[in-house]
Amino acid sequence: DDSYTVGIRPMSEADSRNSPHRDNKTEYIIRPCDDGCLRFSHIFHGEQEQYIRIFREGKRLVQLSVFSLHEDLAGRYPFLGDLHVHSARSDGKEAPAVVAANLRRCGYDFTVISDHHRYYPSLEAIEAYKNVSIDMNIVPGEEVHMPNNNVHIVNFGGAYSVNGLIESSPQITERGKSEKYRCLSTDCPPVISQDAYIAEVEAIAAELELPETIERFAYASCIWAFNHIKKSGGLGIFCHPYWISDVYQIPEEFTDYLTEKAPFDAFEVLGGESYFEQNGMQTAKYYDDKEKGRRYPVVGSSDSHGTVNNPNAHVASTIIFAPENTREALIDSVKRHYSVAVDDLVKDIGLVGDFRFVRYGAFLLRNYFPLLAELCYEEGRLMKAYVCGDEASGIELNRLKGRTDKLRRHYFLFD
Repeated sequence: DDSYTVGIRPMSEADSRNSPHRDNKTEYIIRPCDDGCLRFSHIFHGEQEQYIRIFREGKRLVQLSVFSLHEDLAGRYPFLGDLHVHSARSDGKEAPAVVAANLRRCGYDFTVISDHHRYYPSLEAIEAYKNVSIDMNIVPGEEVHMPNNNVHIVNFGGAYSVNGLIESSPQITERGKSEKYRCLSTDCPPVISQDAYIAEVEAIAAELELPETIERFAYASCIWAFNHIKKSGGLGIFCHPYWISDVYQIPEEFTDYLTEKAPFDAFEVLGGESYFEQNGMQTAKYYDDKEKGRRYPVVGSSDSHGTVNNPNAHVASTIIFAPENTREALIDSVKRHYSVAVDDLVKDIGLVGDFRFVRYGAFLLRNYFPLLAELCYEEGRLMKAYVCGDEASGIELNRLKGRTDKLRRHYFLFD
């Protein structure tokens, strides 16, 4: 028969003692229902974390949290993953399917195998799990390297290989022109010679009005690649311009021109290395561009070349707010700016992106993703055992199917 006080404290409305004029304090006096539960109704205002504190006789018993969202996020669930990863098919350490399993064990909802010059390793990873049920979404992709162009581009989720359009690429020399290895379906453009590629790029360059300081062929080559990624339904990511490859990978003026014109779909603001000069500079560049009125989506990626015994295995990741964990929904959501980059190197929590998603992402990293990771670890361990030959693990994977989706729908209530 005891009565309890339930206090609601919105995080962003300040302490009621210091700002008594604000709507920052709501209290209900309630008694337990017949089943012992405390029930109440409340309208949570604004997009922010809200504390729910329960008191009895003036003593706080527990503090819980909810996060109230603006309407555009209703129906968008948070999915954590990596958009740039390498396997042993290029210069990584593990087989594609093992890479995916190890990343699932780390709590990721989705990933891509984006090997240098090669699309077929991502299809290999997808194929490895075709006979079992898993909740992880393995997306096709590649790291695109165009001849005579040093700008690195990731094709995340494209339905065909951009590398595989040029007959001199390792994608073609290692697996041939078969559509089985260079696209998701049979709708794949024909392979062309390197001379034909150069002619197409030069035709694009002839139509461009560029500053004299910008490398004309390289920029036109980027346009050629990004256009094909868009045509394939993929996400074209401009990668790590501040990677130190002897010196910074590409000229500063070229980087600035690319972010000004933004022919890409997303900028890899975090990822690849643990030194400040890469991620720190890319973050500073992103916020400097925002001040100039430039707005483009951002992602964080590990650019991992080994998922175990590697200090750079988990330098960054991305939270995508999407209606479902599918290739199409993830890509569309990033293009609509529903993503935030996660800095996994910092001691506590680090995020780069729009302020609202940084605030929401921090709440999720503290309260939701640790719960998800517990389920993912078990599935990832079984995935690795399965692709290494343990058929019994496949039975267990089928039994566990749907657990992470059930968890997600339990904690995100969208009426």
